Amino acid sequence: MTRWASTVVSRRWWILVLAVAAVLVSGVWGTGVFAKLGSGGYTDPGSESAEVARIVEANLGPQTADIIVVYTAPEGRTLDDIGPEVTADLERFAAEVPTHKITSYWSADTTTKQRMVSEDGTKASAAVTVDPEAGITVAAFDRLLPKLEVEGIDTEFAGNSVVGVAFNNRLQQDLVLAEAIALPITLVLLVFLFGGVVAAAVPVFVGLLSIFSALATLRVLTLFTDVNSFAINVASLLGLGLAIDYGLFVVGRFREELESGADTAEATRRTVLTAGRTVLFSGLLLVCAFSGMLVFPQDVIASLGFGAMAAVASAALLSLTAVPALLAILGPRINAGSWRKDAAQRSEARARTFWGSVVTWVMRRPAAIAVGIVAGLLVLAAPLLSASLGEVTYTALPEDDPARIATDTLTQEFPTTGNGATLILRGTDGSRPTAADGAAVAEQAGQVEGIGAATVVASNGELVAVQAVYAEGVDSDDQSGAVAALRDIAVPEGTELLVGGGQATVDDSNAAIVRWLPAMMAIMVLSTLMLLFLAFGSVVLPLKAVAMAGLSLAATFGVLTWIFQLGHGASLLGVSPAPLEATFVVLILAVVFGLSTDYEVFLMSRMVEAHAAGATTEEAVRFGTERTGRIVTAAALLLVVVTGAFTVSGLSIMRFLGVGMIVALLVDATVVRMLLVPSLVKLMGPANWWAPAWMTKVHSKVGIRH
Repeated sequence: MTRWASTVVSRRWWILVLAVAAVLVSGVWGTGVFAKLGSGGYTDPGSESAEVARIVEANLGPQTADIIVVYTAPEGRTLDDIGPEVTADLERFAAEVPTHKITSYWSADTTTKQRMVSEDGTKASAAVTVDPEAGITVAAFDRLLPKLEVEGIDTEFAGNSVVGVAFNNRLQQDLVLAEAIALPITLVLLVFLFGGVVAAAVPVFVGLLSIFSALATLRVLTLFTDVNSFAINVASLLGLGLAIDYGLFVVGRFREELESGADTAEATRRTVLTAGRTVLFSGLLLVCAFSGMLVFPQDVIASLGFGAMAAVASAALLSLTAVPALLAILGPRINAGSWRKDAAQRSEARARTFWGSVVTWVMRRPAAIAVGIVAGLLVLAAPLLSASLGEVTYTALPEDDPARIATDTLTQEFPTTGNGATLILRGTDGSRPTAADGAAVAEQAGQVEGIGAATVVASNGELVAVQAVYAEGVDSDDQSGAVAALRDIAVPEGTELLVGGGQATVDDSNAAIVRWLPAMMAIMVLSTLMLLFLAFGSVVLPLKAVAMAGLSLAATFGVLTWIFQLGHGASLLGVSPAPLEATFVVLILAVVFGLSTDYEVFLMSRMVEAHAAGATTEEAVRFGTERTGRIVTAAALLLVVVTGAFTVSGLSIMRFLGVGMIVALLVDATVVRMLLVPSLVKLMGPANWWAPAWMTKVHSKVGIRH
């Protein structure tokens, strides 16, 4: 690190130009990632439902329509009147676009036809399944829909692929809108915090570069794996937020070194060796936290983890290259653009006075404050006892989105969407199921509560496929119960029954998340304990950091459950109460845990620095809080602005993410970090710095020096 600090000073122009050029070139290439993003990846590929999907695909071909078109007969005309026009248009579509199957009200058999007409007889549907080998991308999919419009006939589009494309389009719009809102507000806040335009511009400049860098990293990942479209927003959110946080931390330390009398070169070297070292350590800590997301079998969680790690790595790397190089060039001009010469110094002096008085007040009554805060956080966490996991559905789209309107039309006006469970009966040990075996399974399935009807839909000698359609009015909880009951059906000897379908897939995916969550937590906790020991040389401080992160998480998810699942205030956010979406629960858990320990590093590093220099525990607490209180709370405030911009999203799931981040940051960076942590450090006294003798020897050899 010492050699790098000297290199940054001596080669500052080269490092700055190369870093910016590399990021801009790769970022321009990285913008092509939008055309390569997917909307799937929520399935556990090793689950029973996934096996059913593979069997059906191999033996019966794709069964889920990509596009469901709803045609409304104009006033004065009937469905039979518009039939020839619609049928001709569907035939033209099939001739122009590679399709696997098109089934419409006008071409279906009697049983299917009943499901494809609305209850009032004014609307009819057509199901279009695109050839999976056609290679039609998300970007090209939007161009298919106009081909299915019939002049003079009102046409709506629903279906899995249509909803997926709607999500992608909304996410891209939200990304632009969120950054358009966040960047100007962030710049204004930074000018106020730093007392100057130049100092404020540095973190924003690095934030923009970080977004470009993260886009390039995600584009590289699309060459090797599927990347879900949500990864873009996660990478943007974290990349911009962390780059600004790191920039704030590094620039603040640089100005502190200049004020102490160091020249530009020495101030830059000291900044890299202190704040730079902390940023490097923070980045490593966050990458370890997000790496826990890679244990889950669902591709969507892995892609969100990759997006988060890309953002962290980009922000940290730029904060160690472009930022110190730019500071070495600017020198005292970092304070330029201020409304008064001593604005920065006055602002810093006021902040130290304020946080000094706060920490003094805390240390006078540490036990009462600690007990009160812990009790308050546990009250906030109480609704978590009622939490349940759900899925991302079309209802996450805005109410005025065409895909949501069309899907609502299908759900509310058609007798059934045909949604149900798919049962596969196959032989074991070389035996084969008979037609009678399949009929017996179908009969039992039809008697399951929540199932309206069950029929054998295919049989090829190797297996029998049964479609069990849910009864009208059955909700997701009842569907889950029906899936569990179907899996308990007794089957003939020598056969096995596999149950799949939409609800089975959701249930299996959520079960996989619950099953792998302990492994994720173990990775995050163990890596955090190890890294914090290397940083602090103490056993107690890492354990305290993990406990504080746990409290922040519990309070955050308690508030999210109270709002998004139990519905208190949900109408104010424009969302419908529903179980917590499992994928984003995992994401918020990783982000909040990472940021919580990250702020712990910022705060405790200065306390440990003071204690290593001979300060008492109380003096170390006061020094660390005075020096980092402004930085930590400002960093949290700026990240609140960045993440809060996503609450304007039309997607309820992005509002869930935005609100979760706001709650977590406000709780952790203020109440926990600035009040609870100082009180606990004061109460623990010399025990804070304890470690067994053998661990102290290990730290002396491989630990991080302050």
